[in-house]
Amino acid sequence: MTTDSDAMMDGADLATFLTGKLCHDFISPAGAIASGLDLIKDPSAQDMREEAMGLIEASSEKLIALINFARVAYGAATTAERFRSDDLKPLAESVFKGARASLDWRVDPQEFSKPQARAFLNLVQLTGAALPGGGVAAVTARADNGWLTLRGEADGPRARLKPEAATGLAGERLTEGLAGQWIQSYWLWRTVNDHGGALAFTVGEDRVTLTARMPV
Repeated sequence: MTTDSDAMMDGADLATFLTGKLCHDFISPAGAIASGLDLIKDPSAQDMREEAMGLIEASSEKLIALINFARVAYGAATTAERFRSDDLKPLAESVFKGARASLDWRVDPQEFSKPQARAFLNLVQLTGAALPGGGVAAVTARADNGWLTLRGEADGPRARLKPEAATGLAGERLTEGLAGQWIQSYWLWRTVNDHGGALAFTVGEDRVTLTARMPV
């Protein structure tokens, strides 16, 4: 495992990869909104106006949900320094809407620092991403003896981690594969590591477990 500071990606490169991921996430609902508006403006497609409005509404909701999630999971575009679990739950639920996997939120009421909230949201989404065939992503957060343990358990048929995701979770730089499949897992590792924590993962038959420990 490569985790020494010499292997860490510098800020400019990291920002480039994160920007690419966010653009990829946003372009689909933004493009769907544009397509819906084109249909409304097309005189020959007025019989599809209702369908176009439905597409615009659904895509707008998805885009807003992605932006709200990204503000906490990737950025600092909020003045809040601490987040309640009730603040994070709807953000986590929003990225599961329409997904094959379902979210099992097993988090007692508590507070998270900004880095902890950032790590937890990314861990939650990556747990769901390990279930391409559907299943349950159970997530927990428990504080004990000065440490906060964040855990995601993905249970379902064909639960797996893509090689690029495993590379990022190990804190290693990408040498082959798709950067878009790697950057979020590396960002999670970087967030946990930079704040004095440790990240681990296990892959078994129909189960993937992600565990992050961060100091309280």
